[in-house]
Amino acid sequence: MHALMPLPAKVTWVTFDVYGTLIDWETGIFQAFKREATRDGFSLEDKDRDRIITLFHQLSQEVEGGSYELYAEVLRQVAVKIAKEIGWGLEPSRAGFLPDSVSRWAPFRETAPQLKKFFSKFSTGLVANVDDKLLGQTRRHIPGDYDLVVTAQQVRSYKPDPAHFNEFARRVGSKKGWVHIGSSHYHDVEPCVKAKVPVVWVNRRKEPLEPGAKKPTAEVKSLLEAAKLLGV
Repeated sequence: MHALMPLPAKVTWVTFDVYGTLIDWETGIFQAFKREATRDGFSLEDKDRDRIITLFHQLSQEVEGGSYELYAEVLRQVAVKIAKEIGWGLEPSRAGFLPDSVSRWAPFRETAPQLKKFFSKFSTGLVANVDDKLLGQTRRHIPGDYDLVVTAQQVRSYKPDPAHFNEFARRVGSKKGWVHIGSSHYHDVEPCVKAKVPVVWVNRRKEPLEPGAKKPTAEVKSLLEAAKLLGV
């Protein structure tokens, strides 16, 4: 059993993953595929959502594990690969539909009211697997004055590589009083545990932990529960 990193006695910094934690990207991704496929007369039904999303997560990890590309390019490559898997003859030149859809990916209903609670008590930051341009589009949906933002473009790598978290610690000068909140065990819990950063796992999908998997500091079902855990 892996030892747990406890919450700090005094929390001063809270950072958030963005996609899946603050933004309902799975709905946005499926809607984008459904919309574009319809142009070709290729029908995607709601029953196809789980397959599309599972492929998205699997193929994204493969692409992100290669040489660094802007996230917009990652999305284009993943769109082409998913289309091939599902038998949709998507022209690669049209794969930009997926990065173009990011501006429409909506926040979870709880995101804005819960973020306001965190803003009132802590210094806050975003630690996201995205490029700066696409994050700029997303930030219209998650308004607030974040004290620090670290993107994949800035560190030229993708979580679970530790570069995001190392860069955050470098800029702040310490890991003391820092808690990270994320929805992906693979992208957020694993690197935080390795870096000895307390991490709250927002397990929206009620995923079971695999035997021997690294355990988060805490597991919650929502941002509301995360806020209560941190006393806001």
